[in-house]
Amino acid sequence: MTVNMTKGQAISLQKNDGGTLTAVRMGLGWQAAPRRGLFGSRTREIDLDASAVLFADKQPVDVVFFRHLVSDDGSVRHTGDNLVGGVGQGDDEAILVDLARVPVHIDQIVFTVNSFTGQTFQEVQNAFCRLVDETNGQELARYTLDGGGNYTAQIMAKVHRVGAGWNMTALGSSANGRTFQDLMPAILPVL
Repeated sequence: MTVNMTKGQAISLQKNDGGTLTAVRMGLGWQAAPRRGLFGSRTREIDLDASAVLFADKQPVDVVFFRHLVSDDGSVRHTGDNLVGGVGQGDDEAILVDLARVPVHIDQIVFTVNSFTGQTFQEVQNAFCRLVDETNGQELARYTLDGGGNYTAQIMAKVHRVGAGWNMTALGSSANGRTFQDLMPAILPVL
């Protein structure tokens, strides 16, 4: 059963049987919003980019994004860059996290999405972030971005250690920047 998350909501990543999830996929999806023009509605391709920033004690130690598809330790993997979004029913970009392989010093993984071409989220619709149990394909949680805004990025969610397990928190914080590096000042307060 999927949990529809609201901004700031956290859920445990424990399985119903008491076990711990071992591998999750953070899927991101979006569509270009139609614009009214002289000749009716039209859309413009939107290139959003998903990134995962790995933190140890609030310090960034690694990142996975379209130019660095696998974390240095191999526990986090990006499936590849989608330059247009909205091409199918599934995720436009996904980041796979092997929670069992994440080194013990990594305590948070923050997922961001930014417009590399600088288009604002006013031009985006149906943007979502979802967490899927990679072992069986079951969607666990979904955070839907409500409405667009005059910003170029979102700090979507984070997966963080709680004791021996992990939690996911929907963040939904708007920011401005074309890359994850531009977003670091906005990420640090949500750690």
